Amino acid sequence: MSTTHFGFKSVDESEKARHVRGVFDSVASRYDVMNDLMSMGLHRLWKAYTVTVANVQEGQRVLDIAGGTGDLALAFAGKVGKTGCVVHTDINEAMLRTGRDRLLDAGIVLPTLVCDAERLPFPGDHFDVVTVAFGLRNMTHKDLALSEMRRVLKPGGKLLVLEFSKVAQPLEKAYDWYSFKILPRLGKLVAGDDASYRYLAESIRMHPGQAELKALMKQTGFGHVDYHNLTGGVVALHVGIKC
Repeated sequence: MSTTHFGFKSVDESEKARHVRGVFDSVASRYDVMNDLMSMGLHRLWKAYTVTVANVQEGQRVLDIAGGTGDLALAFAGKVGKTGCVVHTDINEAMLRTGRDRLLDAGIVLPTLVCDAERLPFPGDHFDVVTVAFGLRNMTHKDLALSEMRRVLKPGGKLLVLEFSKVAQPLEKAYDWYSFKILPRLGKLVAGDDASYRYLAESIRMHPGQAELKALMKQTGFGHVDYHNLTGGVVALHVGIKC
């Protein structure tokens, strides 16, 4: 049986999704609070920048993968108007339910679907924009997921991958100290779960850096790929265009 990484541990490929699901089942109810605390609110700016770069127009179709608590779906819903559509998806039911309830509280009803990004249940050439924010690093076969995202995009469509990445070298020591010393303690205090936030820190280190992810997107068929470093490379936004 093939193995893959779950943080710094090796697990059977068939088991990774279950382990990741357990992480997000554990933190779903406190996910937004923890995002604000651990990023000092910067995640809102990163997502706002992603929405700006996406440049979604009225009437377009948008697929939000690993949409979780619905930050991007909520923003895009206000862009596509009544003639467009935003589909809100996640592989984790607890996260998706939290996001759906949040959207309903805001008076917004969107198609909401539990699905695996490696096997998207949508026709090819269907969406104008596909987004995945802080979800790609948790996927077992990133190449398959990226290929599926490309498949469901229309020609000329845009994929936006917002993800933690490789920080600039002068920040590495401070970032490692914060990630492995402070973040798990914060998770224990606020969410009652230090292990899930230790996994978060580990999963970031196992995720491809900026250049590697760009190359992977190219290999999966995107004709043009670029990336934007945010906050010294703590996060990067990769943008791929389907030719």
